[in-house]
Amino acid sequence: MERTVKASQHAALTIERLLQFAMQNGLIEQLDIYTSRNALLDLFGLAEPYLGEVPTERLSSPVVLLEELLDAAFEAGLLEENTTTYRDLLDARIMGLLMPRPSEVVHQFWNTAKTTSVEAATDYFYKQSIDSNYIRMDRIQKNAYWLAETTYGDLEITINLSKPEKDPKEIALLKTLPQSSYPLCLLCADNLGYAGRVNHPARQNLRVIPLELDGEKWYFQYSPYVYYNEHSIIFHEKHIPMKTTAHTFYRLLDFIDQFPHYFIGSNADLPIVGGSILNHDHFQGGRHKFPMEKAPSEKAFSHAEFAGVKASIVKWPMSVLRLNGHNKQQLYMLASKLLEDWRAYSDAEADVLAFSEKDGQRVPHNTITPIARNNARGEYELDLVLRNNRTSEEHPDGIFHPHQHLHHIKKENIGLIEVMGLAVLPGRLQEELADIAKLLTGEAAFGREIRVEASHPLRKHAEWIEAMLAKHGAALPQDAANAVLQAEVGSKFMDVLLDAGVFKRDEAGQAAFGRFLAAAGFAQQ
Repeated sequence: MERTVKASQHAALTIERLLQFAMQNGLIEQLDIYTSRNALLDLFGLAEPYLGEVPTERLSSPVVLLEELLDAAFEAGLLEENTTTYRDLLDARIMGLLMPRPSEVVHQFWNTAKTTSVEAATDYFYKQSIDSNYIRMDRIQKNAYWLAETTYGDLEITINLSKPEKDPKEIALLKTLPQSSYPLCLLCADNLGYAGRVNHPARQNLRVIPLELDGEKWYFQYSPYVYYNEHSIIFHEKHIPMKTTAHTFYRLLDFIDQFPHYFIGSNADLPIVGGSILNHDHFQGGRHKFPMEKAPSEKAFSHAEFAGVKASIVKWPMSVLRLNGHNKQQLYMLASKLLEDWRAYSDAEADVLAFSEKDGQRVPHNTITPIARNNARGEYELDLVLRNNRTSEEHPDGIFHPHQHLHHIKKENIGLIEVMGLAVLPGRLQEELADIAKLLTGEAAFGREIRVEASHPLRKHAEWIEAMLAKHGAALPQDAANAVLQAEVGSKFMDVLLDAGVFKRDEAGQAAFGRFLAAAGFAQQ
């Protein structure tokens, strides 16, 4: 009994500390404390609040307080299982009780944009998304990150460790759960305030900002697992499939007019070369300068019908045409024409076929990954990355996709973020690279089991490891071994992008790129 009273008092004190954090960071105001306190007391089944003195403190994150409350919730029987998924469902509910209503956030955002600047408005919204633990910075900070020097500049490499793995019990439970079609997907506005379930995250602490792009209603939010600074998602009001059209370019340019300090881009709209969510039209944006943006132009072109637009091939592993200009309408029209020309273009010599036939249907293969920004010269800038999703017997996963020998590092789709030069690599690599480092330092030996046992975690890397051992030996200092691995992974990612490039970086490939641009009406300067 005494232990229960002490546990209740500790939970009540933690609630007061969390209320203090919420006040300090503008999640609630003075009058809101009463409502938030009572809601939290009700959630935890507490009869009264903590009546003692609350220590004054300034925490940078609510996580330590949430962890204490989640422990208390488990002890009180409020958690079905004490797993990360169930804890996440409850902590989103807790923070949802400490948030302004969605309409209040929207009012504050646009009022700040009007009276101060849109940059100040995104600063406010991004901080709120972190303070509310919607963006889980404590997990994101666990991601490995480094720069890898290559022929095409410094590529960014991340190993994604921020998304927690499912507990085996949860995996088994997922197989028995009834299928639900609400919300239709993770991007639908219906997620606002949604309590979540084992196979769908809770979103009581999610807030979105409505905006208009090309006369249509869209929403702006941040990604809960940011891969780069202010990683945002801009999604259509309706659950409609992604489709790259002329409207896409106008929407991108419309967005950077409203958010001039952000870039915005879109995944391609076809399988293999597209992103992971193709059933809901959306873009990704943020405040980050990717390696591709830093890459120089190497060949300049002009188009007789669009004299106000400059065009150039970018020195990049993939096939990128960069358009610059001050005239938004001309830029939009030229990008639209280029998309139309590319969709219909074939060059068998370069393995590019616009269409194929399957079951009597015409299947398209060409599309574009587009990115828009305002450049340092005050111009609109569009990077148009040519994509093709054909497969073959030799390359069943995609001719212009990471080939088989690279799958031990990266097999997944090469979406917008990777296209721009930021590798998002699977979490399994963290432990695998640590084990490979032991082979390079001599702490462990490269045994026969690595070569032959299919279940060995390093089997997929065997040839790569042997090549590194032949080059560097097995007696490297730890720092040197780590540096070798980081450089080698960077080189692999460069090869991934080269495989994904439609027109290869050799003489024949660049000649083929030139043939397409000539067919599209461009002349080299």
